[in-house]
Amino acid sequence: MAILTETTEGPLVLSVEQVEEIGRELDALRARITADLGDRDREYIYSVIKAQRGFEIAGRGLLYLGFLPPFWLAGVAALSVSKILDNMEIGHNVMHGQWDWMREPGLNSRAFEWDNVCPGDQWKHSHNYMHHTYTNIHDMDRDIGYGVLRIDEGQKWNPYYLGNPVYATLLMLLFEWGVMLHDLEVDNIIQGKRKWSEVKALLKGQIRKSGRQVLKDYVVFPALTGPLFLSTLAANFTANVVRNIWAYSIIFCGHFPTGVQTFTKDETAEETQGEWYVRQMLGSANITGGKLFHVMSGNLSHQIEHHLFPDLPANRYPEIAPEVKALCEKHGLPYNTGRFSKQIASVWAKLFKLALPPFLVKNGPQAGVIVMRRGQPSEVGV
Repeated sequence: MAILTETTEGPLVLSVEQVEEIGRELDALRARITADLGDRDREYIYSVIKAQRGFEIAGRGLLYLGFLPPFWLAGVAALSVSKILDNMEIGHNVMHGQWDWMREPGLNSRAFEWDNVCPGDQWKHSHNYMHHTYTNIHDMDRDIGYGVLRIDEGQKWNPYYLGNPVYATLLMLLFEWGVMLHDLEVDNIIQGKRKWSEVKALLKGQIRKSGRQVLKDYVVFPALTGPLFLSTLAANFTANVVRNIWAYSIIFCGHFPTGVQTFTKDETAEETQGEWYVRQMLGSANITGGKLFHVMSGNLSHQIEHHLFPDLPANRYPEIAPEVKALCEKHGLPYNTGRFSKQIASVWAKLFKLALPPFLVKNGPQAGVIVMRRGQPSEVGV
């Protein structure tokens, strides 16, 4: 497997032995963390759940005083934090199976449902399986553009993409709905590559789950506040939008800033475990920040570590990140990380740039890596 274009100094070449060594070291790191899971991890996830529930109760309570603007704003803020924690540090990670080892029914990946319109089982297929197995492989990983955006130069341009920034803004504001529709592959249905009859079961699940969410947020809880129905409805809507913007921003910073690399099916065929690890490191990016920032991001601020070990408890990612970074430095691999403002700015710059026809855009050099296979290099990447 080989990756990307040459730098001014030429591509970095990883030997078969180096790739195998990377695989062994990461396997050993995973085994060590798995063997060490225990009480401090239990205490961590229980504390996050307690905090999430506390913010939700506080938010619901404050909205009974929603006729006073300070209380309405405080209620929205508390509900927003609650929804972010539920989706990012609890829901996303629980459904990855990160807490299955505890044998706690409420944290079982097969049964958990989050506060989101997307059914958990559909999300686990589109995200856990398709995205994490085929990370950044064109025509396999539908997270490359989500069937809506041009986010990589390997996607063929057409005039539709002139609206790239508009589509991205709508996806950001309505992110939970975009996630819900993701598994339908609506773009393929429109192009005739998939029939509506093939997604009937998916649609039924989506209608059932989204119906419950709409009923809860926009009927039941507003009704419980009586004459403040509209005030509470607006608060719930606002909290959902805040959560959507935050989740979108964290996820896009981890997958699409400058320097993140993509691949083709031919280039990644018959991939070894070591090559899979290398692809995950080259196809992901981290965000620097403090402990609270990492918790609020679901520790997806450590997207590189998450892609390497998606079923390890996310609270361990900050602990292993220095080792992963050192491993990258040892072999000359890029370790893409930066502050939130830098990463999100590069994502939006890319969205605007890739909206334009290729002949109007000048592409700069990218870091190059060639991973040797037995006998000769096989050049991979775009």
